[in-house]
Amino acid sequence: MESNRQTFMVLRTLLKWVGGFLLVITLLIVLIIAFFNWNWLRGPIERMATEKTGRQLVINGDLSAHLAWPHPSFRAERITFANPPWAKEKQMVAVDGVEFTIDLPALLMKNVVLPEVRLERPVVFLEQTADGRKNWLLDRDQKDEDSRIHIDHILLDNGRFSYDDPVKKISIQSEISTQGQKDGLAKASIVFNAKGQYQGLPLAVHGTGGPVLALRDEAMPYPLKIDATIGHTAAQADGTITGLTKISAIDLNLVLRGDSLADLFPLIGIVLPETPAYSTKGRLMHSARKWRYENFGGKTGKSDIAGTLQVDTGGKRPFMQGELVSKILDLADLGPLIGAKQGSLAEAAKQPAPSPGQTAISAKARVLPDEPFNTDRWSTMDADVKLRAKSIHRAKALPIEDLVVHLKLQDSILTLNPLNFGLAGGDLVAVVSLDGQKDPIRAQAKVQAKKLLLGKLFPTVDLSGSSIGQINGAFDLTGEGNSVAHMLATSNGKLGLVIAGGEISNEMVEIIGLDLWEWLRFKVKGDEPTQIRCGVADFSVKNGVMAANALVLDTMDTNIRGTGTIDFGKETLDLTLNPQPKDISPVSLRGPIHIRGTLAKPDVQLDKVNLAKRGLGAILLGVINPLLALIPLIETGPGLDSDCGRLIQKAQEPAPHKTAVGSKREAKP
Repeated sequence: MESNRQTFMVLRTLLKWVGGFLLVITLLIVLIIAFFNWNWLRGPIERMATEKTGRQLVINGDLSAHLAWPHPSFRAERITFANPPWAKEKQMVAVDGVEFTIDLPALLMKNVVLPEVRLERPVVFLEQTADGRKNWLLDRDQKDEDSRIHIDHILLDNGRFSYDDPVKKISIQSEISTQGQKDGLAKASIVFNAKGQYQGLPLAVHGTGGPVLALRDEAMPYPLKIDATIGHTAAQADGTITGLTKISAIDLNLVLRGDSLADLFPLIGIVLPETPAYSTKGRLMHSARKWRYENFGGKTGKSDIAGTLQVDTGGKRPFMQGELVSKILDLADLGPLIGAKQGSLAEAAKQPAPSPGQTAISAKARVLPDEPFNTDRWSTMDADVKLRAKSIHRAKALPIEDLVVHLKLQDSILTLNPLNFGLAGGDLVAVVSLDGQKDPIRAQAKVQAKKLLLGKLFPTVDLSGSSIGQINGAFDLTGEGNSVAHMLATSNGKLGLVIAGGEISNEMVEIIGLDLWEWLRFKVKGDEPTQIRCGVADFSVKNGVMAANALVLDTMDTNIRGTGTIDFGKETLDLTLNPQPKDISPVSLRGPIHIRGTLAKPDVQLDKVNLAKRGLGAILLGVINPLLALIPLIETGPGLDSDCGRLIQKAQEPAPHKTAVGSKREAKP
């Protein structure tokens, strides 16, 4: 019993000595920390940084610390850190003061993580080279991605930042200041301005953001408001971005304006068509692999446009899908999509007609779109987009009423299926395929004309309103070329249009037939429609030249037959119409009508030789007896009925079978 008590007394005494020793050590550590001059560590820290990175770190001011687990904090004043020799600027960082915390558990794993950093009046130059060296990487070669300092949050005072990347043609200089900090951090904000180049385009940006830059925080949205101009594109955005270095989410109200949607490709890497000047306003959202421009509305040219577009970046290449609606679509705004130039038709119409025997026309007289498609961009993404235009504006010469198109782009093959125009009370339904895997592009177009109303087909002709009948037919063309003009210039296939029955203005027919007596009679009595037996336009197309197999408008009064060609390569016309009245007329100048000239400026002329013969005969006979002058002008009506059934059947025969564009692939070696 006595021995147990002695043992207890010894243990108690030992514990007192141990406790006292620990207390003394703790007090000594506290005293050392309290009175320790951290400036003694400036030299060792500078030497260690220089030895590790090969670049000089200089601490010109005081160094202090507040030790706390697991994030001790430090403060240093008047610091400079040198750039590697290859950099443009001598110093990478120069800062009046910096406060930061260190993640000790991460440091034990040899990762430098700074949860919080505050910079006072920093001047920072960031730069990388074509061979992949980055001055913010701290290994001696500036290529080891693991040698970077990871910063979670930065609080910025007034400062200047620059960034250069010659490979991406980026050179940006920016200034940042803090406003409202006296009212507390919650009410503070940063104001920034930047200028320079982005992707080789001039850049100007100004805006505001939250006081703390959450660089790696993928849960805390960062408020941002910017107004930027890049090249000919202007953007205003207001909302939040989560994860500034590795974006995990975006929610911005976005306004975009520019000269063409195609100009966005170098900025966002997404292929958009050539358009006139545009402006849009919508909500831009991003999460995981998807970007979404939601419920946007705006204008392109004189057309309105609205809808939603979404891009999924998780596949082999970005995939864009969406549905667009236009209440009023200006037909001229579709021109840039197919390579047509603004004002080209008006300019071409001013050019002089080609002289007889001329084999080519001037470039200014051409109207077929000749701007090449940029197929290099087709391989950067896939797409599935639908567009519906409820009304077509400025289509007086072409009675187009609406438009429905479904565009697909996959593996560089662009298809429009369908491309459906409401035309003259009927439909023009097309399937177009452009194989961008080939150079030049292989193109195929199949078009069906369904129930086009003859009375609406020529809205600028006053007499068309009294015409009744439906036009049906089909086009089937294949060609090669990197523009619409070259595709048509090499095209092969068939065109067939037919009118089976109906009525047409008799006055119009008599004008074409130059039957002056009948025309005068209809002017006095009023127009009387004549029945159409058939109308046929049957062309074969070979190497870009349309040759008329049959060109007939057969009515009960007149049979008009045509011959000739339309050359897409030369953009010239050479057609002849031969009216053959079926009745007798005392005064007629009947003769062939020639349609020549260019597609931009057709030239319609009467057959001068035939008219001269009739006129000269009338003059000579009139010398003998004035009444005899009418003999050469009398029409005896030799016109015969056409074999309408055979002509219609021939026109409706399909073109010779050809392999569909993109349906077969050449074997790769």
